[in-house]
Order: sequence, then C-alpha cells, then structure tokens
Amino acid sequence: MSDLADRVANALDEIRPYLQEDGGDIILLGIVDDCIVEVQLQGACIDCHVNQMTLKHGVEATVKKYAPEVREIRHVDNA
Repeated sequence: MSDLADRVANALDEIRPYLQEDGGDIILLGIVDDCIVEVQLQGACIDCHVNQMTLKHGVEATVKKYAPEVREIRHVDNA
C-alpha cells in the first residue's frame, strides 16, 4: 500500500467509529485519477438522507487532515 493509501486508510479508521455508532461503515475502494479517493458507504449510511453531508463534512475533512493532496472524495454506490 502506498503512503497516500496508508494515510487515507488511517483517516477512515479515525472516522469509522462515528459511522458505526449510527449503524454504518465506510470502506476504501481505491485512489484514482490523481488523488481522487473512492469510498463506499455501508449499512445505515446507504439510506441515510444526510450521507452526502457526512461524506463532505466528516469524511472529506478527516481525509484531508491526513492527506491534504486529496482533491475529492467520491462515493461509489453498492450496485
């Protein structure tokens, strides 16, 4: 795993307990196209009406704290 992937994984590990408290979770699918992080929300996060806000404000802020070069967090549907 690359240094960037390690830092992103550490960021997700930091935010994961908060998502799990609400019955959700998040997994890292990969880093593509020059620092775009692809994630998948799971559990209660899938149907949560505020998941995009969670993704933007919680996940993205935490990831950028660990890896400021990340340009975007992109949610990939479970389909």
